[in-house]
Amino acid sequence: MLKWLWLSLLVLILDQASKLSIHASMQLYESIALLPGFNLTYVHNTGAAFSFLSQAGGWQRWLFAGLAVVMSSIIAIWLLRLQKHETMMAAALSLVLGGAIGNLIDRVAYGYVIDFLDVYYQDWHWPAFNIADSAICIGVGLMLLESFGVGRKPADVME
Repeated sequence: MLKWLWLSLLVLILDQASKLSIHASMQLYESIALLPGFNLTYVHNTGAAFSFLSQAGGWQRWLFAGLAVVMSSIIAIWLLRLQKHETMMAAALSLVLGGAIGNLIDRVAYGYVIDFLDVYYQDWHWPAFNIADSAICIGVGLMLLESFGVGRKPADVME
């Protein structure tokens, strides 16, 4: 299932290129309205999802980096062990792997993750995120669908 690593690489390239572009063209906390309910807003996230532990004092950088290395290793091994017919799971794991590595690079290089996608309704803003976060969420969603049997042939369910 190594053939699926192209998807991880694509996520990684798109994620890093978008973050470098945002960093080079915007000031920290600058916001550009693109559509109703959607802005580009440049922020740094020193925590995890939804800025969890962002105010912890710095130790969380290495905790989250270590977790990303461990989880990326587990995902890569899982991907290698998949059967040829497990395409939805292969796509899901590849998306999660590419996203995890994208955020790991930021965390190690800068001490924070660059986020810039800002979805909002009126005054309520979803926490800013990036392409890596999006790939992880899509990958986890595909894993959930696969766990409920979506995408399997009836013969696959019986095995």
